[in-house]
Amino acid sequence: MDLPLQTHTTPSTLSDATLSENVTVLDRGAQTFYLVGTAHVSQQSVEEVNRVIDEVQPDVVCLELCQTRYTALTDANRWRNLDIFKVIRQGKTLFLMANLAVSTYQRRLGQQLGTTPGAEMLAAAEKAKALGARVELVDRDIQVTLKRTWANISFWQKVQLVGAVINSLVTREQIEAGQVEELKHKAQLSQMMQEFAQAMPDVQVPLIDERDQYLMSKIEAAQGSKIVAVVGAGHVEGMRRYFGNKIDLGPLEVIPPRPHWVGALKWVIPLLVLAAFSIGYFKNRGKTLREMLYAWVLPNSIASAALTAVAGGKILSILAAFIGSPITSLNPLLGAGMVVGLIEAWLRKPTVQDAERINVDVDSLRGIYHNRFTRVLLVAVLSTIGSALGAWVGLSWVLSLLA
Repeated sequence: MDLPLQTHTTPSTLSDATLSENVTVLDRGAQTFYLVGTAHVSQQSVEEVNRVIDEVQPDVVCLELCQTRYTALTDANRWRNLDIFKVIRQGKTLFLMANLAVSTYQRRLGQQLGTTPGAEMLAAAEKAKALGARVELVDRDIQVTLKRTWANISFWQKVQLVGAVINSLVTREQIEAGQVEELKHKAQLSQMMQEFAQAMPDVQVPLIDERDQYLMSKIEAAQGSKIVAVVGAGHVEGMRRYFGNKIDLGPLEVIPPRPHWVGALKWVIPLLVLAAFSIGYFKNRGKTLREMLYAWVLPNSIASAALTAVAGGKILSILAAFIGSPITSLNPLLGAGMVVGLIEAWLRKPTVQDAERINVDVDSLRGIYHNRFTRVLLVAVLSTIGSALGAWVGLSWVLSLLA
């Protein structure tokens, strides 16, 4: 027999002064769930979370965090322990740069508003521990969410997202605390979420909808009579829709395998170029082959070396990009950025002090170039982009010689 479910905003047992419209209360039998909708850069959210936990005296406090994000908020030494060579070898330079860009944008926003991103989560954890309540991390792992989102969107949407990340790194947009608080109002939130769903439905499903299901299911599984859940305000309405539903979390935790054609695609350029070289060798007694070699080598070498120089790479790194790009572009298992990045890291030798200053230095372009750690990342990323651009130009040039 299903337990009766009830939803309301302000229970009569708690004072209106303590609970605002940002708190949604869900009842299921002997359990009561208090969903506190927050803005992650709001000092008012920090204060409200503390008030609610004090008033409710919960058995459990659930946080919209996974272990990775919780560690990022609480581990002051996470950058100190970062291995630049491992990051480059694993091909995670672009991901790390994107993560730094988003973190930088949030930190700038927090500085304007007099708080730090995720402060309400840390406040909730500290308050829960002080009261003896259990703390549970109920969000899906960030790596799974990002990979499911990336796999769900088209190439053009990927380009848009990368552009948005770059824009967040250079923007100096000003925002006031009142604007942030307005975003937590239900009417405005509802309209904003609808617009987001219409603009990027393929992003909205894995990034919002799936997590609404995941969060609600994990929160309902918490053991206790009174559970406070601290979540982003944009999730609350969706979570209410899934309250009381049986949700199979297994499919939501699966990283979709990459389609076979995507894996095969990286072999297309090398095979086309090699096929063209073969034709050129047997045509006009090698004259066409010589032209094709120039057509392939020059764009690859110049583009990768030029962007490596723009990134501020060492002379040896620029030379490695110039020589290596035409070769690595024909080898899908080895990227120019990996070779150039490892050489740059070996030459520049980032220190622990550089790693500790990453969060400060990425706040400006000058800081990124000054910090040896972020300079290596920039060199690895731009040499990769240059090599990719050069490969497409070179392929077009080579094929045009066969026409």
